[in-house]
Amino acid sequence: MGSQIQLTSADGHTSFAYLSQPQGAPMGAVVILQEIFGVNSHIRSVADRYAQAGYLAVAPDMFSRAAAQTQLGYLPEDVKEGALLKAKVEALGGLASGDIRAAIEYVKHAGKLGVVGYCWGGLMSWRTACSPVGIHAAVCYYGGGIASQAEIGKTPLVPVMAHFGEQDHLIPMTDVDAIEATHPQVLVHRYASGHGFNCDQRASFNAECAAVAAQRTLAFFEQHLRG
Repeated sequence: MGSQIQLTSADGHTSFAYLSQPQGAPMGAVVILQEIFGVNSHIRSVADRYAQAGYLAVAPDMFSRAAAQTQLGYLPEDVKEGALLKAKVEALGGLASGDIRAAIEYVKHAGKLGVVGYCWGGLMSWRTACSPVGIHAAVCYYGGGIASQAEIGKTPLVPVMAHFGEQDHLIPMTDVDAIEATHPQVLVHRYASGHGFNCDQRASFNAECAAVAAQRTLAFFEQHLRG
């Protein structure tokens, strides 16, 4: 179902992405933004699930400007390496957003566009929702940093849904409270789970919460991408 493609950003930077095709004509497109572990087998499986739901799904390599095609697991040393790569990409400023834009451009022919991100990707999904890049909806899974001073004052230009775990050791519920208070139009859902509850390769995986969040996300995209 999936294949590797090449993207070209506006500054000429080339990178790889994972593209997953639906059966039949796509009913829209979804850009999947990775955690700090790269476009690994889990992120590819997420893209495949969106393709199974009828969307053309693409997961760009957001590490391409620091260490292209890096794929990590979930051991402590992987977390450390992923955090370092994230810091390197963040230090580049808006170039990462340009790489997301390249993915958007690649799949925009499929119809209306959604973006969904996980952890670091959740923050990037928020940033994308606040930028005039031609998407129609965004979903943020446990996006750390959205409540920071640099981010919370931004205004989403499209409908946004956000998922957070109530036992998340990285994102306090006071941050979620702040997001809800500042942006009442954002659909915020809380789950009896920890950080990374959607990833079935992590110890923090919560199948029940992941299923509910997926159902809500698909209904959200159906409303905004197929309407």
